[in-house]
Amino acid sequence: MIKIVTIVGARPQFIKAAAVSRQFSKHKEIQEVIVHTGQHFDKNMSDVFFEEMQIPHPNYNLNIHGLSHGAMTGQMLEGIEKILLKEKPYFVLVYGDTNSTIAGALAAKKLHIKVIHVEAGLRSFNMDMPEEINRILTDRISDILFCPTDAAVQNLKNEGMDKMNVRIIKNGDVMQDAALFYAQEAEKKSTIIKKLGLNEFVLCTIHRAENTDNIDNLKSIIEGLNRINQEVNVVVPLHPRTKNILDKEEIAIQFTVIEPVGYFDMIMLLKHCKLVITDSGGLQKEAFFFRKNCVTLRNETEWVELVENGYNTLAGNNADKIYQTYQIMMERNNDFSKNLYGNGKACEVIVSTLLKM
Repeated sequence: MIKIVTIVGARPQFIKAAAVSRQFSKHKEIQEVIVHTGQHFDKNMSDVFFEEMQIPHPNYNLNIHGLSHGAMTGQMLEGIEKILLKEKPYFVLVYGDTNSTIAGALAAKKLHIKVIHVEAGLRSFNMDMPEEINRILTDRISDILFCPTDAAVQNLKNEGMDKMNVRIIKNGDVMQDAALFYAQEAEKKSTIIKKLGLNEFVLCTIHRAENTDNIDNLKSIIEGLNRINQEVNVVVPLHPRTKNILDKEEIAIQFTVIEPVGYFDMIMLLKHCKLVITDSGGLQKEAFFFRKNCVTLRNETEWVELVENGYNTLAGNNADKIYQTYQIMMERNNDFSKNLYGNGKACEVIVSTLLKM
């Protein structure tokens, strides 16, 4: 029996865990214990994902949220360590690049438990991003590095990881596994398109601190979206924190703002939109999965293959560039048949690798 403690805490990790946990459940040799740190705690960003995606409810919920990076990571480290001492797993599995990720990896490594990092090797090369720090440190102390792309594998080799006592495996992207699996469920269960009366629209999300906490950047992004909205309806699921900043700064919004949505609703918004505009790493890929061009509100991306193949263009946070890039990408016809992310087999590679160890 292989006991694995999986650490999750944020929306993208729930989606990834849904795909991997479903594959684990097919093998009686694997026992999974799920720990939810509580990093994303409101109903729309946590509980709803476990419910609608039929992920086994966490065995533990640390309920740690709303703190500074240091306090949050420290409390997670302490809480996870206690669970690991009790459960005594063979592996700890972490996803992505959040505070939950680095806390889980550190707790395991200090207890000499092997660390699996899913979505390893990604780099923005922007050390101002907390996520970049988390992913680099997590990769460095992991024992098995599952990489979604060739670029991710190469990043690790460039850092000398292939000379260390670790396994580097390109398995594809587990987010594509989830997207393909849940697309049919979303068609049955989501009513958001009908409820909002949407026809032709652009889907946008904004959440990164460099965009939401920098008022000049935020004003410029909103100006760009307002200009686009004069030509096509822009729909933005907006976190209450960002909405409060907009209200406080009296930044005028001319587009459609909706509450944060669950995964099935997001899938339907992706399937029906004309274009995606986002600063989210995950949504850049999900746009590709659902055959939509993407404008990214950042100056760099970890998903370089999307830019290199013309599916994604970086617009930063300048209003004029956002509007100009929107015009270009609305007209661009792309071939979405390329296999960039494993075509839905990423989780199978993870499980088969672990079973052979």
